[in-house]
Amino acid sequence: MDITNSTVFIPGATSGIGLGLALRLQQAGSTVIVGGRRTELLETIAREHPGIHTARIDTTDPASIAAAFDDVTGRFPALDTLIAMAGIMQPEDLRDASFLEVAEATVTTNLLGPIRLVAAFEPFLETQPSATIMTVSSGLAFVPLPATPTYSATKAAIHSFSESLRVQLADTAVEVVELVPPAVQTSLMNQDELGMGMPLEEFLDETMALLAAQPSAPEVQVENVMFLRHAVARGTYDETLALLASRTH
Repeated sequence: MDITNSTVFIPGATSGIGLGLALRLQQAGSTVIVGGRRTELLETIAREHPGIHTARIDTTDPASIAAAFDDVTGRFPALDTLIAMAGIMQPEDLRDASFLEVAEATVTTNLLGPIRLVAAFEPFLETQPSATIMTVSSGLAFVPLPATPTYSATKAAIHSFSESLRVQLADTAVEVVELVPPAVQTSLMNQDELGMGMPLEEFLDETMALLAAQPSAPEVQVENVMFLRHAVARGTYDETLALLASRTH
């Protein structure tokens, strides 16, 4: 991924890591289109950040994804990068049947959303001289947070999907990059208010440095996610799971 000269569409990038990454990529020299559901929020982002483009998209709605594809590729025929950013994270008590509503919404947003985005955009990206699909998993794909079982499961699925996608696209011009964030201080699970996780700007600094230094790396892993990503290889899975099990959020 060329962070200095790409045309990048980031659905679900109206806050947190998505918006931060959008602004950093624009600063690096890329053309960036931010996608989101709320028109008024998109208008605010465009007004506050000159040069950032916007597109309305609801990644839980296949018709909205199709409409966004037509809109974005029509306005930006040089589009060569898709970053599937959308995600929700909520606690679940698996002993309470009401968890199913949260679980189904989580699967729809976190797993079906990115899969539908890939299905819509991948054929177009194959027509470019070079292109990138970036998926976004989580350190919790490798050791789950028991308080958020479906979130963790969807991120494990995204990791697996990314591995298969990379193999299937190996003979095309489309590279597949998986971003593997640790806990970051964003509105996800109110981690910004609680002061939990890696400060957002530090995460963005390290992520951009890794993308610049290793533009073809299959995974982007900041140092703070290593204890989760490599827990099995290091023989620390059980103790890491026990540590996460002690956390209620």
